[in-house]
Amino acid sequence: MQDSFDLTTLIFLALAVFVIWRLRSVLGQKTGTERSPFKPVDRSRTEPSAGRPEGDNVVRLPGADRVAADRTQTPPRVEARDWRGIAEPGSAIANGLEAMVQVEPGFDPRSFLEGAKSAYEAIVIAFAKGDRKTLRSLLSREVCEGFEREIDAREARKEVVETTFVSLDKAEIVAVDVKNRVAQVTVRFLSHLITATRNAQGQVVDGSAETVVEVPDVWTFARTLGTRDPNWQLVATEAGA
Repeated sequence: MQDSFDLTTLIFLALAVFVIWRLRSVLGQKTGTERSPFKPVDRSRTEPSAGRPEGDNVVRLPGADRVAADRTQTPPRVEARDWRGIAEPGSAIANGLEAMVQVEPGFDPRSFLEGAKSAYEAIVIAFAKGDRKTLRSLLSREVCEGFEREIDAREARKEVVETTFVSLDKAEIVAVDVKNRVAQVTVRFLSHLITATRNAQGQVVDGSAETVVEVPDVWTFARTLGTRDPNWQLVATEAGA
């Protein structure tokens, strides 16, 4: 009986040792499929990959090298803008307009001319009426002082100017100058007006209340480019030919 117990005990012990050995042989080894514990990336120790320089962890997309090479090439030359109806290609006016657009890409000479025509009519009417407030908003200080002196002298003589716009037939840019971001654009206007100056007794002492006359004027407008103030000011006037 004792021998049988001993034999059975030995068999179970042998089986237990075999099972423990098998479990240890499996659990104690790494198969390559285990999930590593979380660890922040240590970029200083990242191994270089094929196609990537050491220390560069950016994966480059296909074609990136070609794009980068293209960027190192000389950019294509930008063709001059078409100022058709405004200035002849290669002229001093066209070059001046190009210089303006370089500083202020949104500048449009056609829109400028439309604004210049409105300003021309507003200034002529304001001068005739003696409207100093309007003149001060549209003229430079020096030009405004000259206009106001004329208005003061006229009022001292008790004279009144009557001006009627018949038409504004032409407005063309004849010169452009850009220095230190300050642009000056000279415009030649050709208008038809009825204008007469009456004395205190209502008699016409200058001009005609019925005759339409052709009036050429050359005015220069100025503005600092690239600023929020979109307004141009009249800085010089002269009689046109």
